[in-house]
This record gives sequence, structure tokens and C-alpha cells, in this order.
Amino acid sequence: MKVSSPVQNTRLIELLLLSNKVWRAFIPVSWMVLVALAIRLAVVPFVYDEWMSPYNIAHYEQGNVAQALLAGHGFGSPFLSNQPSAIMPPVYPLIVAAIFRIFGIHTPAAMIAVLSLNCIFSALSCIPVFLIARRSFGPRVALWAGWGWVFSPYGIYFSAEWAWSTHLLLLCLCWLFYMAQDLERSPKLSLWAGFGLLAGFAALTEPSALVVVPFLMALAIWKLARSSKKWMLPGLVASLTLALAISPWMIRNALVFHRFIPMRDSMGLEMYLSNNGYSLHWRSGDHHPNHDPKELAEYRAGELAFMDHKAAQAAAYTHTHPGWYAEMIVRRAVYLWTGYWSFDRAYLTQEPLDPANIPVASGLSLLGLFGLVIAWHRRPYEVIRYAGVLFLYPLMYYFVHPEAYRMRPLDPFLVILGCCAIQALRAQVALIRERESELALPRGKTEAATLSVSDAA
Repeated sequence: MKVSSPVQNTRLIELLLLSNKVWRAFIPVSWMVLVALAIRLAVVPFVYDEWMSPYNIAHYEQGNVAQALLAGHGFGSPFLSNQPSAIMPPVYPLIVAAIFRIFGIHTPAAMIAVLSLNCIFSALSCIPVFLIARRSFGPRVALWAGWGWVFSPYGIYFSAEWAWSTHLLLLCLCWLFYMAQDLERSPKLSLWAGFGLLAGFAALTEPSALVVVPFLMALAIWKLARSSKKWMLPGLVASLTLALAISPWMIRNALVFHRFIPMRDSMGLEMYLSNNGYSLHWRSGDHHPNHDPKELAEYRAGELAFMDHKAAQAAAYTHTHPGWYAEMIVRRAVYLWTGYWSFDRAYLTQEPLDPANIPVASGLSLLGLFGLVIAWHRRPYEVIRYAGVLFLYPLMYYFVHPEAYRMRPLDPFLVILGCCAIQALRAQVALIRERESELALPRGKTEAATLSVSDAA
């Protein structure tokens, strides 16, 4: 009979321990996903009909591109036009087109399916949230963060009500962050290639992901270099994989528009809508082609020429009004982090939910920032990674109109850091109470001895 060697027995024990550890983590995470999905899906029937009004159907930009795809026109305009466009990145319109093909174009069943899919993306984010938090701050914070994301007001509302790519991007950013934690430990080429591939997919979902990808890669490369591990080839592999993933879309844009377009061509319009002197609201929607017949007529004459003109108009205004522009940049940053823009009655008529949202947005931001400060003493390198993502990602939106949904991909990281802060405060309070009880114990013994002497007398 063959006898197992001590080495084989040790490996078997390690494998069993690892399997047990994975299983123990799987159970709470699976419950997180199921509960999160149930809560989000329960909200969908109450909000999906907002997308069925004629106005919202006509202005559902992702749906308009999906409709053009199904009509055989390729990636068409998200506006009220039939021309080809490079405004919307390709991933989410393709997903919406697949749903429209199954359930019908702009039907109630299709919109329920779109919103339900977003709920699935949001619920699945519990997995990387738990794993990221456990790796950063330990199992206790991981449990808190996972359940915190389950009941996150923004996670529930925006996944169930917002029929855009926000929660798909959120899920991608979470996994990119988790993979970046692995990159710093291993120069394994398959891992780096996978990171580049996922980064390319995220960029084709929403190009704003590319703001944080180079930072995460650079941080991992720096850590590998400090550990005297190979870093040049892994970094090159990740970069090439990313370039290969996004190149078909960029080649398509070059062939259609005869110009190099880095992912999308809408920056001119984005700049113009928020930098034309209008400050009552954070966005001048009346100048959008979907709302202004003159703007739409100019757009229909040519997308690139229209975008170039809008960029020139925005640049001219900001150049002649630098003080106004600087003030607006600050106000946009404040709005993104706190939810506050104005308490003007005319503004609140357009945004009646702002007063209720301000405490939620401000509280989440403060908790996240407090978590950064607390974690700095324990995990400074990890804090740098969180801070880089949190502060780099919204940077571009300070210069254009700061829609509330644009901050939502950062919510999981704020939840993790907030739970880290809460746990640290709880531990500090417990320590203070323990010290107080230790100081009170001798006093209690002295009093007991005094009473004994008195009784004896």
C-alpha cells in the first residue's frame, strides 16, 4: 500500500483549510448578493414606468443607439437624428439592443429587463466589495462593508431606477481595484493581461474608467519594483491588452469620421452645456440638441463640426470669464461630494429631492474621508490606492456638468472606508470603557474592604 509523504499530507491539509476558508466566506457573501438583489428588484415595479413616457422614450440615449443597431444603421446618434455617432461607447448600447431584440423596443418588459440587469450588476458588486474590504482591513470590516452595500440607498435607487451603464461600470471598477491588489504581489503575465482586458471592457462601457487605470497600474508596478520583482514586461502586457481591447472601437471611429477620436467625441458639448454663463443649475439643458431645435439642426449638419463648435464656444467663454469658471469648478466639486448646489427656489423646482439628498451624500463622503485618515496609520499604502481612485475619478467632472450619477461608481469604496472608520471608532470606545473599568476595579475593592471593616466594628 502506498503511503502519503509528509509533504503531500501538508499540502492536503493546506488545501482543506483553504477550501474551508473559502466556503466560510462564500456563505455570507451569497446571502449579501441574494438580499441585495431582492431589495433592488422590489423597487423596479415602482419606478420603471418613468421610462415609458413619450418624452423619456425619445430622450433615452442608450436606447436610441440600441434602436439604430437593431435597424441595421450601426452605432447611430443618441439624439433625435439618424446619423452615425461616436458619442456613446459601445458596450451598454449593445446590451440594451440585445434586450430590445428579446422584449421589444422601448416596451415596458424591455425597460424592466434593463433595470433588472442593473440590479444584478449592483447585487453582484457585493462580492468584490467584501473581498476588497477583507484584504484591506480584515474580515470584520468586510462583513460590515458587504452588508453596507446591500442596504446602500444609492446602490438601491440608482440600480433600480437608472437605465444607464452606471452599475456595470461600478462592478468593473470594483474588480479592477481587487485585481490591482493582486498585481502588486505577482508579476504573473496572465494576471496582468486579465487586468488589461477588464480595463478595456470598462473603458468601452464608460471611458472615464481610463482615468484610474493608469494610476492602479503605476502603483502596482512601483510596488513590484520595490520588491525587486519583474515589472516592465507585466506592465507592457497589461498596456497592450488594454490597447487591443479598445482598438476595434477606435478603428471604427477613424473609418467612419476620418479622424482620430479617443473613445468618444462629445466633450465639446459637455463643456458647452456647463460653461456658457448659466449657473442657476449645474447644467444648461435648454441648449442640448434634444431640447433646442436650432442646436439639433446644427448637430444634424455634422456631429464632429457641431462638437468642435461647442468646444470653441465653451473655450471662448471660460477664457473671457476665468473668475466665473474657477467658481463653477469649486461649486461642481462641492456638489459631487455633498449633493449641494443651491437652495434657490427656481433651482429646487427642478431638483426637489436635493435637500433630502444632501445629508446622505455629505455623510457618505465624510465617513469615507474619515476612513482614509484613520486607515493611514495602519495601511498607508492601501490608503494611497483608495485616495487615488476617489480623487482622480471625479476630477474631469469638475470641468463639465456634475450629474449625481457620475459619483456612484465610487460608492463602494466610500462604503468600505466608512465601515473601516465605524469599526475603528467602536474599537476605540470599547478600549476606553475597558480602561475605565480597570481603573474603577481597585476603587471598588477599596470600598468593599472599607465596608467589611465597618461591618466588623
